[in-house]
Amino acid sequence: MLFRGVAVATLSTLLLFTAATPAVGQAEPIVIRDAAGQITVRAVRATGEMRVDGRLDEEIYTATDAITGFVQQEPDEFQPATEKTEAWVVFDDDHIYVSARCWETQPLRRVANEMRRDTNQLRQNDNFAVLFDTYHDRRNGYLFYANAIGGLADSQITDEGPPNVDWNTVWTVKTGRFEGGWTIEMAIPFKSLRYAAGRDQTWGVNLRRMVRWKNEWSYLAQVPRALTTFRGILKISSAATLVGLQAPSGSRNIEVKPYVLSGVTTDNTLLSPVANDANARVGADFKYGLTQNLTADLTINTDFAQVEVDEQQVNLTRFNLFFPEKRDFFLEGLGTFAFAGRASAGLAAGSGDTPYLFFSRRIGLDGNRETLLRGGGRLTGKAAGFTLGALNVQTGKNDATGIDAANFTVLRAKRDVLRRSSVGGMFTHRTSTPGRAGSNDGYGLDATFSFYQNVRFDSYVAATRTTGREGNDLSYRGFFDYNADRYGFQAERLVVEPNFLPEVGFLRRTDMRRNFVMARFSPRPTKVPRVRRMSLLSSLNYVTNNDNRLDTRELMGQMQTELTNSDVAGVAVADTFERLVRPFLVAPGVTIPVGLYNFKTTSFIYNAGQQRRVSGAVLYEVGTFYSGRRQSVTLNAVRVQVTPQISMEPSLSLNVVDLPEGHFTATVVRTRATYTMTPRMFVSGIVQRTSAGASIGSNVRLRWEYAPGSELFVVYTDDYDTEAGPSVSPLRNRAFVVKINRLFRP
Repeated sequence: MLFRGVAVATLSTLLLFTAATPAVGQAEPIVIRDAAGQITVRAVRATGEMRVDGRLDEEIYTATDAITGFVQQEPDEFQPATEKTEAWVVFDDDHIYVSARCWETQPLRRVANEMRRDTNQLRQNDNFAVLFDTYHDRRNGYLFYANAIGGLADSQITDEGPPNVDWNTVWTVKTGRFEGGWTIEMAIPFKSLRYAAGRDQTWGVNLRRMVRWKNEWSYLAQVPRALTTFRGILKISSAATLVGLQAPSGSRNIEVKPYVLSGVTTDNTLLSPVANDANARVGADFKYGLTQNLTADLTINTDFAQVEVDEQQVNLTRFNLFFPEKRDFFLEGLGTFAFAGRASAGLAAGSGDTPYLFFSRRIGLDGNRETLLRGGGRLTGKAAGFTLGALNVQTGKNDATGIDAANFTVLRAKRDVLRRSSVGGMFTHRTSTPGRAGSNDGYGLDATFSFYQNVRFDSYVAATRTTGREGNDLSYRGFFDYNADRYGFQAERLVVEPNFLPEVGFLRRTDMRRNFVMARFSPRPTKVPRVRRMSLLSSLNYVTNNDNRLDTRELMGQMQTELTNSDVAGVAVADTFERLVRPFLVAPGVTIPVGLYNFKTTSFIYNAGQQRRVSGAVLYEVGTFYSGRRQSVTLNAVRVQVTPQISMEPSLSLNVVDLPEGHFTATVVRTRATYTMTPRMFVSGIVQRTSAGASIGSNVRLRWEYAPGSELFVVYTDDYDTEAGPSVSPLRNRAFVVKINRLFRP
């Protein structure tokens, strides 16, 4: 009987792959689950006009069976979802539609308190999501989701890695309510996606439902809870198979997006200061589908005036801080240029010491000053079994800041191997570097191997060639990660030689050999009320230079408890050894001398779940610090909900340090306020004060997507010196900019 059941299921699945799309109302099932647990979903062609209004009142929703049978990831792995979800996948000549009816047993407990596009808070609301693996390669995909009041988010996923949440495309979503819950309708143009050639398509698909007050995450296709609620939807290899879909050819897709900008600038930090300098600029971005699988992008006079300012950080280490990329031109297709598992925005596995062979912030930003991008081009996509990326950007000369023009080139090729693994190579080139004569090249090979559900191995070998620096220019790494629900283990070996210098990348620490090991035990105590999971973790970080001199050793132990309401409490103890081979200026007027230092730190943290009206993390640290003591209080990711449209996000980093060499207090105080008029229109303001730079600054942005893919920005920013003398103007710089762009899709 078992053999007969498997045979029948297999035959039905084969018929779905080979048959043409049946008419609505035909008895063929919408969902098939075979004996191995694999799911096949049939997309249905629309028979009439699809009105995207969130009501689900079109005939197709009554004439077509719904997709049901969602199973939990959290809290009861692989058990049926406790809240019913009915979903549909429909298409016409131009769009693919995903709709759902989300039933609720207690609608009054629904959490929907955010409308701003792409914010992390949307994941902490009741939401519905769809994942499309458009090439059906079980590695890469597109994610779309929205909460119950229409707040929307979209992202790209590469090699099942961290999502590129800053990727935006054109699509529409509407939500509604009914007596038993809420509804959602998404309309995604085929032009917004990239997929394989041919009219008849086979994609991967997964659907996710989040019920916040229960902290319940459920999926159409099973996702192990070992992946955590953040990584679950990224498991593209677990997705169901979508058949019956017919899509138009995308080989001639064209997009044109011109912009016009006008502004007034004051900058007293330049060699020749300017006051109320009026300026205007025009530019454009072009996108062209060379083939079904290769897309070319061209940019002229690229401008980033609409980008929000960086969030300041307290730095009590002797190494550079990492600030993520925020500029849209570089964020699109980000995963294509990820090397050794490290994408240009900083989302990656492993330590912060691992270099970036390519880090896009090095293009057009030198010494925290923006340089005009005269033009650039990019080619991304798939060809001959390879994932390809090519980037070339020309920056202009800035006489006011003394920065020369430069050309940047990045080439990337990657080949998929086995089921979820890849090998590849990268080359980078920079013609001119501030403060250094000559050019810089970087090149390397990398490999990522993923096995089973939770085993991953990353490796790379890379080298740089810099004018005037010969030899000792290699870096290589091996990183092993076993990440199951109950147990976890990581091990890393990283080497960076003294002359390894990626001038189109990011290097936090040079001349080092890092050995790292971490072990984790995470039981789920069934007899402890309100506790969902506990984690006990210990790690050892052992860093020497390339002559095997010990420079850093850190031994850490941590205990963490996750409650059923998603609150997290933890305590950690760290024992650190540091060798200073040169004096360390830790604060203005305070220098720690050369020597050997051993210090211990105890940390306490409580993170209140983001579904609350007031949420965020409170961290308190106390202990020795080099030759003295340090206490710090940090308020991080704090959010205060005023209304679903208005929120405040205060944060604080306060560090009181008492050393024989001097006493100082390092602080960063920041407040962000956001008013979201609609999911596509918001005003956001940020004010921050830092003691390290003796500055206080503000940034206010209005962003309005007045038509799909077309935006208006109004931006004001300033920066003041808080320690300026009475005879010196405290104003460092100030700017007011209005920018408008328009997307044309012939």
